[in-house]
Amino acid sequence: MKALTFKRYGKSPDIGFATIDTPTLQPDELLVQVHAAGLNPIDNMIPQGTFKLVMKFQLPAVMGSDLAGVVVAVGSRVTRFKPGDEVFASTFDLDRGALAEFAAVPESAVALKPTGLDFVQAASIPMVGLTSWQALKECIGLRRGQKLFISAGSGGIGTFAIQLAHHLGARVGTTVSTANVALVRDLGAEEIVDYKTQQFEQVLTGYDAALGTVRGDTVEKALGILKPGGRLVSLIGPLDAAFAEARKLNPVLKFVLGLMRRKVVKLAGRKGVDYAFHFVRPDGRQLAEIGALLQAGYIRPVIDRVFPFDEAPQALAYLALGRARGKVVVQLR
Repeated sequence: MKALTFKRYGKSPDIGFATIDTPTLQPDELLVQVHAAGLNPIDNMIPQGTFKLVMKFQLPAVMGSDLAGVVVAVGSRVTRFKPGDEVFASTFDLDRGALAEFAAVPESAVALKPTGLDFVQAASIPMVGLTSWQALKECIGLRRGQKLFISAGSGGIGTFAIQLAHHLGARVGTTVSTANVALVRDLGAEEIVDYKTQQFEQVLTGYDAALGTVRGDTVEKALGILKPGGRLVSLIGPLDAAFAEARKLNPVLKFVLGLMRRKVVKLAGRKGVDYAFHFVRPDGRQLAEIGALLQAGYIRPVIDRVFPFDEAPQALAYLALGRARGKVVVQLR
């Protein structure tokens, strides 16, 4: 089968198309014929080696993390799906990719595709949907009436997280460029800061929680807009002690990570704010709940561009520019 792979970590990961064997199913897996694959910024970061110490891949590795397609075979222990089912899933952190003609996916990571979505729309959802769901509902425990700040509201996670937070009854503040103000307002954001003309930490105040989605000093600045007792959840680091412990990292790496997060933890302590790092995990049952919200129209996919499979490297390059409004998707069929 045809797949987009990378062969090594670093500045020259040798990304390109390869012909590889169709995956052999384990008893708890489904073989999915991939119709579309959603792209995420981390898909560009993994070949660079950014997560080499905490994520394991057998090289060469298939790229991509989100998919939607049709089940063509199931393992002997699979009970919830059958050939012909239209599904979507995240393969993130499972040592397998989505940018291939077929993918073997654990049953636990799969959900039925909402009937109201096509494959491209469904493929845009898994990682941003699960990240938002887990961050807002599990890590923050977001409640109706609370104020939540989400950086980079027009990005893939931002466009989904704004809608989910709005559905949960929160008041949402965010940052975007001038051209994207109308988009995020339509998604449910109430306090919108144009980062080209204002600094959000000088405008916003009294927030209960913040979701950090972009690199740089945004995470540290977000601490300043939170109430005492507030909670900052970062999706981009620094990694916290709980993550290091869960990954069973060696003592030297734990020490290094401790030094890296010392500044933000110290600042959070001064503000009386709790800091946590969140690393998304695949979860088919949560994805099914997210699918129900999409089917009911409470949340809608936001897609910037769709590329054909042959142009998947160009799609990744476009995503790396950081200008996408919503998601970038690769269509295989």
